[in-house]
Amino acid sequence: MTATRPGQEDPLGSQKLSSNFGPRKHTRRTDTGSFVEEKASSARMESKSRFREYFSLHTSPEERRLVRKIDFFILTFCCLSYFFNYLDRMNLANAYVSGMKEELGFKGNQLNQINTVFTVGYIIGQIPSNLSLHYIRPRYFLPAMMAIWASLTMITAATHSPRSIMAIRFFQGIAEATTFVGTHYILGSWYTPRELGKRSGIFTASGLAGTMIGGFMQTGIHSALDGRGGLSGWRWLFIIDGLITLPIALYGFLLFPDTPSTTTAFYLTAPERALAVARMPMTSTPHPKPKVFSWSFARTVLASWDWWGFVTLWIIAAQTESFSSNTLLSLYLKSSPTRKYSVAQLNNYPTGVPAVGIVSTLFWATLTDFLGGRRDLVGYFIGVTGIATSAMILAARGGGREAVVFAAYYWAGAVYACQAVFFAWANDAMRAREPVFRGVVLAGMNLGSNAVNAWWSILFYGASMAPWFERGMYAMISTSVALVVWTAGLTYVAETNEKRAEAPGRDGSGSSREVVESPKEGDERV
Repeated sequence: MTATRPGQEDPLGSQKLSSNFGPRKHTRRTDTGSFVEEKASSARMESKSRFREYFSLHTSPEERRLVRKIDFFILTFCCLSYFFNYLDRMNLANAYVSGMKEELGFKGNQLNQINTVFTVGYIIGQIPSNLSLHYIRPRYFLPAMMAIWASLTMITAATHSPRSIMAIRFFQGIAEATTFVGTHYILGSWYTPRELGKRSGIFTASGLAGTMIGGFMQTGIHSALDGRGGLSGWRWLFIIDGLITLPIALYGFLLFPDTPSTTTAFYLTAPERALAVARMPMTSTPHPKPKVFSWSFARTVLASWDWWGFVTLWIIAAQTESFSSNTLLSLYLKSSPTRKYSVAQLNNYPTGVPAVGIVSTLFWATLTDFLGGRRDLVGYFIGVTGIATSAMILAARGGGREAVVFAAYYWAGAVYACQAVFFAWANDAMRAREPVFRGVVLAGMNLGSNAVNAWWSILFYGASMAPWFERGMYAMISTSVALVVWTAGLTYVAETNEKRAEAPGRDGSGSSREVVESPKEGDERV
């Protein structure tokens, strides 16, 4: 039964409960059907009560008002930023199948090489970008990076060779590095564990929406603007993408609230700022500012289970997204052994993959919040999905089974749920750690996954391997099995450390809580 909150009436009443204990025992003997019906009704009432409690987490009007404000100003900027971030990434693949390949003379795996160059820049920018958030206000740094990659997107429209695109995408990768990990750091700073999964899910879903809309945008632009002003439709796509991104950067400069302990947002009152800090005591508590470019800090990070556990988790999990992140359905359609697809079909059919990803992400992010942070369940689900979809595609090689291929790639889109859920898991586990430590581990997760993906996609999912990507199918089965095993192991370690943290005499952070560096007089605080 759920406990009655202070100020709530006991819906049954203590006297009624007391007087009913005896008769219920008698009813069980004389009227089994009535007793079972009464128990079922009680279970339904309890379930409804838990459901209402879950979606009404905030007991005071002040906290509800605060959460509505930060939802609006944080999620609006972060989601639009990620939406255009993903729109930009997917537009390269859309442009490739919409005339860019032929116009610029792409050969072999040059598309994969461009993606790898982007990934290298993205890797280089990961940890520096998250460290920058501790020295430059997020309201300045995040929008500035957004304005840079929007400008580089527009410059792509002027290129005349794959090599030019490679150079642009490298710097674009550096600028875009902060969007994903920086946002997860900000979300972990503002939201409680019971709020975080849903917000992380909404953020991830916004990026997937960009993936979907990119296909429809390319279709519309190709049909409406192809040849206008002497430019191909795919060039107009990059111009329009960059132009519509810049106003969001300006919005961030003006209205993004930074973190609870540093915010000066005009729309938050002084009591609301105090409440924002009070409801996040672990992430908002001042810590001694570590020397992040010192061996002592590096040793602290590398000796922690948080680093190895979550970085390895995301390295494995990110590779289970390979079907979607490498746009295999688009490449399959482009090289289809059974039919030739139109430009509209090449752009529109793959949008079903992120559509499934959006539904899966929101479902699993909300469910794991509801279950009290059971983020590990997603690891098992994704493991099953990776094995099953790979087997379906391998079985379809005989021909005449195109529907099976579509079903497999659409189902594979469900693995996108791991983004929101696993980063929420890492944020949950590191709430007692120094903010800079948490920021470095979150960045390390994405750094590790992209470092592997830089060569993984070429080795297993090169464009020349279309349409069946046999080597990639077996790689997916292997990584899916590895994900299940690692998820189980990480769950055990996390639960063990949580129990140690709750033991008498502990400081509440378990064995993973080390002092980064002894504070010295005059040290600044973060």
